[in-house]
Amino acid sequence: MATLTFDTHAFVKELTQAGMPEAQAEVLAHSQATLIDEKLATKQDLKELEVLLRRDLKELEGRFTHDMKELELRLTIRLGSMMVVAIGVVAALVKLL
Repeated sequence: MATLTFDTHAFVKELTQAGMPEAQAEVLAHSQATLIDEKLATKQDLKELEVLLRRDLKELEGRFTHDMKELELRLTIRLGSMMVVAIGVVAALVKLL
């Protein structure tokens, strides 16, 4: 994961100038820095994820296409078999009657 830069010193300085006690500003800056380092995704992180998702989608599409072709073949064979049996039954009935 790419890192983001967060200037904790400047953040503490801004907070103390706004009237916050320095100790409290330092704790807040540390918490913010930890949050940014551990939880936020960068544009590079999102781009890498996009590449992985596109690859996975292409793989799934390939599998789906293959499975559909196989299913189509199986259904065609099954329908053909049923037609042969039906024609045989009709021919047998015609001979008997």
